[in-house]
Amino acid sequence: MEKLKIASISLFLLAFLGCKSSEVEDYQTDLDTAIRKIHTDLQKELNTDVPSLSVYIVSPKGTYFSTVTGNNGTLVTKKTNFRFASNTKNFTSTAILKMMQDGWLHLDDKITANIPGTNVPYVPNTAEWNFPNKNQITIRQILQHNAGIYDVTNDTSQYNVNGETYADYMLENFPDHQFTSTEYVKLLTDHNLTYGLPNTVYHYSNTGFSILGEIISRVYSQKSNTSKTYGNYMYDHIVGPSSKIPLDIKFPELAPDQQLPIPYVKGFIKYTDHNEITDQKNASAHVAEGNGVGTMLTLSDYIRSMMKSQNVLNASSVEQMKKSKGPATTSDYALGCSYVPGVGYGHNGATEGYLSTMLYDPETDFSVVVLLPFWDLRNMDNFTKCLSTLNTTALEAKKALKY
Repeated sequence: MEKLKIASISLFLLAFLGCKSSEVEDYQTDLDTAIRKIHTDLQKELNTDVPSLSVYIVSPKGTYFSTVTGNNGTLVTKKTNFRFASNTKNFTSTAILKMMQDGWLHLDDKITANIPGTNVPYVPNTAEWNFPNKNQITIRQILQHNAGIYDVTNDTSQYNVNGETYADYMLENFPDHQFTSTEYVKLLTDHNLTYGLPNTVYHYSNTGFSILGEIISRVYSQKSNTSKTYGNYMYDHIVGPSSKIPLDIKFPELAPDQQLPIPYVKGFIKYTDHNEITDQKNASAHVAEGNGVGTMLTLSDYIRSMMKSQNVLNASSVEQMKKSKGPATTSDYALGCSYVPGVGYGHNGATEGYLSTMLYDPETDFSVVVLLPFWDLRNMDNFTKCLSTLNTTALEAKKALKY
């Protein structure tokens, strides 16, 4: 009788495992089909080859990776390095919130206030830093893009150099220039650049996050009693070997540090009259707002652990990151964190030749990272189609797993 029971249990387990294996295979097949279709449709819409489209998923239904390579593309894996651009803003938000947890700063302090326990202000009290409305801006408002800080690396409406943003002009003519937050802020000061008073306008601003990078550097320097940079803090407290969950993610700050770690995928830009490969980049132009380098695997590990309060942020800080929107905010953007309906919380990134997004849904414990190393700049409509492919891919990937 006992042998019969064991045999019955064994047969049940085999049948159960067989069903689970079949289910996993079905999910992978459906995911591959969805990604191939999105890639094919994008190529048809743009009437050009798209190097690759890749997605990495972690969920209670399993871990899945799918990639499609175009005729001019190279193989991408979940461990392939790329520049993840403005996804960096979520890391910067994490750094600020971690400093808040540790009592090193207060989110609602004015940026002209002194760093707690010191007589040193969050930002330099110099002529270069006397930019519009500086005395009224808080740290929280910058995280929310509610500070009214003009974006000198994205916007040419109020200030440009020969029709280009300051950063683009400098990178084109002086590719090895070492950028600093002070030179960006000096442009705000010298040309009286502003979107308006804080909490009266929502406007995405790379320059605002450059200022946050300066704040992180100054606070860490005071707490360490030695000169520290934004990258030092990120390595020591957020992603490095001594952090809570070490991740092989880098935040290059020096102009000569332009080589991506091997293996990496090259970014690709298609213009009307030529094409451009963009793997070499002076990331000093985008410190704290877009200088991150990593893989789909490391971004997934980061966004899952952080949003689940299993990394350096506690549940209260994560909730603020997700939900603390400014009064002028017109989108689903809180503290360096956006929400994509139906997919989850996180951020996206666009830097020359690279598009990516990382998202986590707390309701289903589903996370997704999407990588499209391609820009079509023959017209802005084409670029918008590339950018919208990120959310489309994330949503279709979730549907492929029957969520």
